[in-house]
This record gives sequence, structure tokens and C-alpha cells, in this order.
Amino acid sequence: MATSEILLLQPVAGLGAEGDQVKVRAGYARNFLLPQGKAVALTQSNRKRVEALKKRRSEREASDLSNAQALSAKIAKVSLAFAVKTGEAGKMFGAITSADIHTKLTEAGIEIDRKAIHLANPVKTLGKHEVSIKLHADVSVEISFDVVSENIIVEEAPAPVEAPAPKTYKSKKKAE
Repeated sequence: MATSEILLLQPVAGLGAEGDQVKVRAGYARNFLLPQGKAVALTQSNRKRVEALKKRRSEREASDLSNAQALSAKIAKVSLAFAVKTGEAGKMFGAITSADIHTKLTEAGIEIDRKAIHLANPVKTLGKHEVSIKLHADVSVEISFDVVSENIIVEEAPAPVEAPAPKTYKSKKKAE
């Protein structure tokens, strides 16, 4: 298969970050990367752009790292609790998933990618649980959350007291 050597101008998932020189199949470069402006063909003049791209990359990575560290400090302060419906034996109906955790974090004012939340299995039990949130390659934060039952023991309301039936009067007919 024919390959092309290209210079990435933007980060491409599974391929590399800006400033990287990579070999890809010619069709991928010709039909996707080059028309989208994500890469340029590797020529002598484009090799000079590498230093500028690497400088921009290091600035972006430093900025991303500091933003991730600030967000992790903000997330560590958040306390999450989920009230779920349970059966008589305390068994949950449904489960708590990463989408539920993402919704609670969004309600708390924390915007993160839902894919950053790493919950191994959906939570199906009551109690305290932990979840890992990966914000950056170097920054990960563990938060704990509580799952409690929303069923409230309702005391039996006293039976309504019936009002006494109105008295009826029978008219007495005098026998004549």
C-alpha cells in the first residue's frame, strides 16, 4: 500500500498531536486529512513550520493541564447524593450510571465530558461509592457519592371519623 508522510496541524485522535510527522495511507491523507486542514504534505518548506507548531502545542498542553488541575480542585469539593426508589427489601429499582453522575455534576455547575467519568459497572446497591474522573492524561480525581433510598416510611393516617347519621323522625300516625 502507498503511504504518505504528513505533518499534523491539529491533534488527530489515534494519530498524534500538532507538529507530529506521521506516515499514513495515501488515501487517508488525500481524502480526509489534507482537505479538512488537519495536515499538510511533508515538504522542505513545511518542515520549518514544525518549531512553531511544537511551541503552540506546548502552550496548549500547559493551558490544558492548569485548567484540569483547577477543575479537579472544584470537583473534589462537590458532594453528590442520589435518592432512588427501592423495594421493600431495600433493593434498588434501576441503577446509577455515569450519565446520572454527569447530570448531577452539570447541575452543580461543573461542565465535563461525560466520557471522562470512569464507572466500571452501574451502581445497583445503596451506600457510599466512588468514581474516577479523568480530566487530563496527568490529572484524575476520585469522588465519592451516596446512594440513599427515597422511600419514606409513611405513618398510617388515622381513619376518618364518620359523622353520625342525621336522625330521622318518624311521624306517628294516630290511629283513629
